[in-house]
Amino acid sequence: MTAGRNNAESVSQHWCTPPKYVKAIREFFGGRIELDPCSNKYSIVDAVVEYSLPENDGLHASWDYQTVFINPPYGRDRERGTTILDWLRKAAITHDKHGAEVIALVPVAPNTRHWKQYVFGVATAIVFLYDTRLKFLVNGKEGGKGAPMACALIYWGCKYQRFEAAFSRFGAVCDIRNLQDITIGNGRQLAIWQQHT
Repeated sequence: MTAGRNNAESVSQHWCTPPKYVKAIREFFGGRIELDPCSNKYSIVDAVVEYSLPENDGLHASWDYQTVFINPPYGRDRERGTTILDWLRKAAITHDKHGAEVIALVPVAPNTRHWKQYVFGVATAIVFLYDTRLKFLVNGKEGGKGAPMACALIYWGCKYQRFEAAFSRFGAVCDIRNLQDITIGNGRQLAIWQQHT
């Protein structure tokens, strides 16, 4: 749900998902979000189970829940040696192994390894958000600067039509199920995904 985006040059801040998306995600999941593995003290997601650093490392805890929402840290966590790739890998594997419905709020970065390995050919759908500069809550407060990049909601799940109906008001919803189980690019993407399942 929320993510602390840390830059070595700046003070740590907690970047929380805007309320309109939290509300839509909760409604899509049938009224509640069971797991938010990227929570913090300013969380508005109000998931049944929330993991937050430093007490609980959500990346390494169990995600065996039916509805999961993640707004992962966008940068590298130097202390733990993790990146957004690790969070998207866990999202994809959680859907594959547990049949969970998973939504992630991430930067649009289709040229990156994490999109090539865990979104294209693996996820069900993407909604490219229309917000020109998505305004995260910063430390629980509105009015912060807009995100410097485009953002998207990635969906791993089995309810595409419902997802499209719920999120088309926020942007362009793309059904990417046709990319599953085919060779994409040089074929490396499919081979890498198969190693993790």
